Amino acid sequence: MKEHERLIDLLVERSFRIGDFTLRSGRKSRFYVDARTTTLSAEGQALIGVLGLQALAEAGLEPEAVGGLTMGADPIAYAIAHRSYLDGRPIEAFTVRKEAKGHGAGKQIEGNLEAGQSVVVIEDTITTGGSALKACDAVKAADAKILAVLALVDREEGGREAIEEAGYRVVSLVKVSELRERAGDTG
Repeated sequence: MKEHERLIDLLVERSFRIGDFTLRSGRKSRFYVDARTTTLSAEGQALIGVLGLQALAEAGLEPEAVGGLTMGADPIAYAIAHRSYLDGRPIEAFTVRKEAKGHGAGKQIEGNLEAGQSVVVIEDTITTGGSALKACDAVKAADAKILAVLALVDREEGGREAIEEAGYRVVSLVKVSELRERAGDTG
């Protein structure tokens, strides 16, 4: 089975739920994607590392680092960084706190991000685009160059367009329509 097809299956098995949900944005939805149950699994990590690097290469992106808003982006960034090392072309990882720490160095970005680096901002699930744009703001304030936003799942609810409207390219590994189709959700 191809990696992309297996990732869709894994997301449907572990992360995709049909019901009555309120999303972080406040919107109501009849389905929910809890990507962490996939991104934090051993198989999910392996698939995301391979597919994330493949998507970056197909998009012609060569970032020096990847990362995004904690906690959703973290396992995705780490999977890509790990796989990139195994493939002999290391990409560093970083994480963006929701707010700067109130102690120590007071950083909002932890890990391996330096001014001037070319980066791809990671998002687990794009709905409105708000979390990805918040991460982009922090990365931009750190004087890094944002090449694109890479999402595990695009919910296809306007988030991609909002991110693109802000001037960032969006690459997604899976669309929610693929999950809905595989789950037999026709509603």
